Amino acid sequence: MTVPGRRSSTFTRLLRHGFTDPSAAERLLESVELAPIKADPVLLDALGATADPDLALLGLVRLVEAQDGSPAQRELLDTLIAAKPLRDRLLGVLGASAALGDHLARHPLDWQALVTYEPRDLHPGVEEFERGLASATDPVSLRVSYRRCLLSIAARDVCGTTDLAQTAAELADLATATLRAALAIAHAAAPDDAAQCRLAVVAMGKCGGHELNYVSDVDVIFVGEAVEGADEGKAMQAASRLASHLMRICSETTVEGSIWPVDANLRPEGRNGPLVRTLSSHLAYYQRWAKTWEFQALLKARPVAGDIELGDEYVATLAPLVWHAAERENFVPDVQKMRRRVVENIPVAEVERELKLGPGGLRDVEFAVQLLQLVHGRADTSLRSGTTLDALKALAAGGYVGRADAVQLDEAYRFLRSMEHRIQLYRLRRTHLVPEEDADLRRIGRSLGLRADPVVELNREWKRHAAVVRRLHEKLFYRPLLDAVAQLAPGETRLSADAARERLVALGYADPAAALRHLEALASGVSRKAAIQRTLLPVLLGWFADSADPDAGLLNFRKVSDALGKTPWYLRLLRDEGAAAENLARVLSAGRLAPDLLMRAPEAVAVLGDGDGGRGGLGPRPRAHLEQEILSAVGRAAGGEQAITAVRGVRRRELFRTAATDIVASYGTEEHPAVTDQGALVDLVGGAVSDLTAATIAGALRAAVRWGSSRSSEAEGGGGWGETLPTRFAVIGMGRFGGHELGYGSDADVLFVHEPRDGVDEQEASRAANAVVSEMRRLLQMPSADPPLLIDADLRPEGKTGPLVRTLNSYEAYYRRWSLVWESQALLRAEVVAGDEDLGRRFIELIDPLRYPAEGLGDDAAREIRRLKARMESERMPRGADPTLHTKLGRGGLSDVEWTVQLIQLRHGWAEPGLRTTRTREALAAACAAGLLGGEDAAILDEAWVLATRVRNAVMLVRGRAGDTFPSDGRELAAVGRYLGYGAGDSRRQGAGSHSGDMLDDYRRITRRARAVVDELFYGG
Repeated sequence: MTVPGRRSSTFTRLLRHGFTDPSAAERLLESVELAPIKADPVLLDALGATADPDLALLGLVRLVEAQDGSPAQRELLDTLIAAKPLRDRLLGVLGASAALGDHLARHPLDWQALVTYEPRDLHPGVEEFERGLASATDPVSLRVSYRRCLLSIAARDVCGTTDLAQTAAELADLATATLRAALAIAHAAAPDDAAQCRLAVVAMGKCGGHELNYVSDVDVIFVGEAVEGADEGKAMQAASRLASHLMRICSETTVEGSIWPVDANLRPEGRNGPLVRTLSSHLAYYQRWAKTWEFQALLKARPVAGDIELGDEYVATLAPLVWHAAERENFVPDVQKMRRRVVENIPVAEVERELKLGPGGLRDVEFAVQLLQLVHGRADTSLRSGTTLDALKALAAGGYVGRADAVQLDEAYRFLRSMEHRIQLYRLRRTHLVPEEDADLRRIGRSLGLRADPVVELNREWKRHAAVVRRLHEKLFYRPLLDAVAQLAPGETRLSADAARERLVALGYADPAAALRHLEALASGVSRKAAIQRTLLPVLLGWFADSADPDAGLLNFRKVSDALGKTPWYLRLLRDEGAAAENLARVLSAGRLAPDLLMRAPEAVAVLGDGDGGRGGLGPRPRAHLEQEILSAVGRAAGGEQAITAVRGVRRRELFRTAATDIVASYGTEEHPAVTDQGALVDLVGGAVSDLTAATIAGALRAAVRWGSSRSSEAEGGGGWGETLPTRFAVIGMGRFGGHELGYGSDADVLFVHEPRDGVDEQEASRAANAVVSEMRRLLQMPSADPPLLIDADLRPEGKTGPLVRTLNSYEAYYRRWSLVWESQALLRAEVVAGDEDLGRRFIELIDPLRYPAEGLGDDAAREIRRLKARMESERMPRGADPTLHTKLGRGGLSDVEWTVQLIQLRHGWAEPGLRTTRTREALAAACAAGLLGGEDAAILDEAWVLATRVRNAVMLVRGRAGDTFPSDGRELAAVGRYLGYGAGDSRRQGAGSHSGDMLDDYRRITRRARAVVDELFYGG
């Protein structure tokens, strides 16, 4: 008798045996059904060994209740206590699967399928399962027989009689037998159709790979042929009816539920293509239209049902195409982009729980293994297995994967697949999400042998194995390239030189021999530097391969490493700061400009490290900070040339920072996707380069004033003036400089204005001002490896024939008497950039009436502007240039948009304050807001202007020199396209050529639309 308030000894024993609801379990044990065995200690021990003792006990009571009469109940209970194999199997299944418990309650005699325990029963194959399904004559009986067979597979699995690979193989064999049985039912239902055709069922995916889950779509492809003498069209219709019936038999829900969906969407053209094709039709499709992923899918093709001879012929016919898929252009990026696309499509709320598709999930292992198979399976037939674990073992044996990496991946894959099996087995539902409830996690953990603290242990092991997969899945492809050129431990197998070259070619390297030499130089040896490089390079090689020029990326990395390899912070930066290594890889492989800047100042690599901006420490610095640094450097210098050297150093570093920011934002990183707002990137570069140019000119002005010209005498005003020039002096930015729209290769258009200080003779002031201008230009144009900063003053009054610098009064007199309409237009972009702020402000006040004339521009002046524009189009276009692709002077290019906007400013700026800006996009937006042009027209002009500006920036980044047209070299053109977002993140890429063509087509289309708007607004229709 139990004392009130105290728990019974049974309650305590139940807790000790793993029951979570001992009270309910105690009631079940006291039920009449279990009366004959409730006192037997064997029962409690067996229940406690299951994944969920509460679930197992409930399932047992339901099974005993369902037996037909007392003799049947007694037989079950006696056998349960007497036969340990049955006890372990039956209770193990009941404790792991509520769905199979339900099946046993509906079909109470099926427990006898677990009694047999003979050697041939341990590892059944297709023949044994076919015998198990032989009695099925319709979809309902097929489901019952299928579940009975599944019961035995699950029993062997949960008891540990079979391992993960054997269980997955048995599930695939059961699926094979089921497909054959379903096809037989379909044949019996339509014998006339069966007589007209040969139909082969080819398994794909996990079924084809002999590694199926408990609940998974069974992917298939159907191949049909007409029998001799039959009409092919009618035969294909008959085959399609049989295939459709087979799919329904397996997929439809009946009183016994469904088996699994049969999915034929991997067929040519997917769900839009015919369900059944002839072999010749399949071949024609794969030869002409198939995408890379479709060849990847064929790795697992295996005939399983119907006309096996036809299925074998299908596999043999397509095999040569599969094993040459790696020769396709952009093959590796295609596969990798497909993987990234899968991850991107996972709902955000599910990413961390996604066991199959998430980062560090099963698909990472499968993709990595398949990638290596396709690259190396051409020459090594031992790799041609559809089973992931078998293929991984073969890759390790052949030296294509490091043995330690293969062992770790094998363990991780087995654990993750086992988790997936246990999750699906519970309800027999197709899912890859790790449950969130502790009760579910506890059951899964216990089923995997984690008994001390199942929930904590399961989460820890899951995260550990996922981290291993995340770390290794991409490295798996690149690591052996280093082993091919490094010293290996005894017993390790080296990737052959041919295999290494093969892999590099697949990655897109044009000169694999040179790439191997670079890898050898970087990674060979036993130094700490080489060890860190061996850690970094597998990942860097992948990032280089994601560019248009992997060879350049690797070569540039070697150059930077040679320059900085002995600097302790360099490799530490790349190893320890998450953003730095990927940012560097993007920058080094995106073209010539950024690497050239970095080579001349390798220490600038530090700007690529982690910072507060989300993309590392990148991001333009404010103009005030730049000027402060530059003017301080000038103040510390001992002379003008030393000062300008310091100024150029800052400019070089900051130009690199801007280019790196632009490249990383355009390419995107693993953590941060590419910026999609192209206008924002144009504004970023234009503002940053313009601010840097203004700060550079301010530094050159300070140096020229302080030291004067070393080539001029004191009498010529060239001996230096210290801190104060005898005349006030200002630099006015013009053109794209004044508009904050400079590109990487733009000249700086300027005007120089001065005003003698009180008491200073005008001639003396003029000599000083001219000396300063000459010295500024000399200093900025001194020979240097840096990108030149050319000062262009040709927009001054009287152009090249007029004086370089004028007084404010001289400007006023000239503009009052001689100013032409083109000068008013040019002054729309005028803005003070350096020198005396008060003088600059008064200059702006002087020109405002010219650029924003009262009552707007007259008709005659407007006609003159149109005439000038037409003349420029006909005379200044370079000979032989394609006018549809010239970014500056071509149709719908920069000139078209800017002249249109400027005409609106000249006409309406006096009345619309928003138009009084030097910036094209701001003026365009203001004109739209004021109703001077429609929103659609404004968007068309803005899109064209932004695109043309981006192309100019891209050309400079890629070629290292300015240009207004697209490059003619194919690789350079592809690099421009990659910068503009063509070829990024598209899993169906067909090569750089198609992307370059798409880019040029898009450019022509966008600028053609812009020109139509220009014709309407500028030329008046």
